[in-house]
Amino acid sequence: MHDEHVTLQQHSGALFGDRFPVSGWRTRFAPAPTGYLHLGHLVNAIHVWGLAERYGGFVVLRVEDHDLTRCRPEYEAALLEDLEWLGFVPHEASVSSFRAGPTVYRQSDNGHAYREAITALEKQRLVYPCTCSRRDILRAVGPVAEGEEPRYPGTCRTLGHPSTDTRARRVILEPERVSFQDLRLGPQEQTPANDCGDVLVCDRFGHWTYQFAVTVDDRDQRIDVVIRGEDLLSSTGRQILIAHALGRARAPAYFHHTLLRTPEGRKLSKAAGDTSLRELRAAGASAAQLIGNAAFRAGLQPTPAPISAADVVRLF
Repeated sequence: MHDEHVTLQQHSGALFGDRFPVSGWRTRFAPAPTGYLHLGHLVNAIHVWGLAERYGGFVVLRVEDHDLTRCRPEYEAALLEDLEWLGFVPHEASVSSFRAGPTVYRQSDNGHAYREAITALEKQRLVYPCTCSRRDILRAVGPVAEGEEPRYPGTCRTLGHPSTDTRARRVILEPERVSFQDLRLGPQEQTPANDCGDVLVCDRFGHWTYQFAVTVDDRDQRIDVVIRGEDLLSSTGRQILIAHALGRARAPAYFHHTLLRTPEGRKLSKAAGDTSLRELRAAGASAAQLIGNAAFRAGLQPTPAPISAADVVRLF
């Protein structure tokens, strides 16, 4: 990871409509069980299944419960039941497989893969222990605007902390420019070292971070196209660099869709207590009504007319 400019080969050849790979590509629906699903998650499901059905893809179901401080078994059970009720059926990792016990598609069951990935990066001398707290980072870089992440200044990179000092680990990101083609937003260029600095991949409690876990999972589960909200666009460059360091020569393609927002402009959030699908369902809404409303609010159809999960392919 020392080139000045990195343009990784992507799944961008032989596209249908200059957008998606040939038939047989893989994507994923990957909710985090930190609360109940809301209409924003439903918009993501519509894009994932609709684009996969339209352009010959397969959907993998993954439960991203890397954040063990916030994830709850009852939330996982609820999201699986909601998905089944809505009618979105994955091609791989069924709802029943999660109910049956441990699976590689549940991040909390997949620690061995993350440990192996860390070992591979350690052999390249790309990993170091980090004792910095968020307060330490803010003290070093100064205040940041609301909603923005502070850039890690590399404080611990050369301090040589013994590995026993902390369980937290960061991956070194050299100042490389990363170019990629977003299937909705067009050509993108990012310099993750300038945007976020060295990436935290394991925190002081030994929990794997989102940036690291999803990158390993996307590699191991052979995800060709990542379909997610545009709030995660800034994560793409750093995930491409980490994947490259882990030996993934061909980066996934990316499609970042629009987000549902409140009238004040805030994106829908479980943490903010936005109305869940379960509440709307309890109030009498049908699955088709919820899907139609979400598609309308996302600009995918001109009215909130009900539409079934099996028919969302028509929206694309």
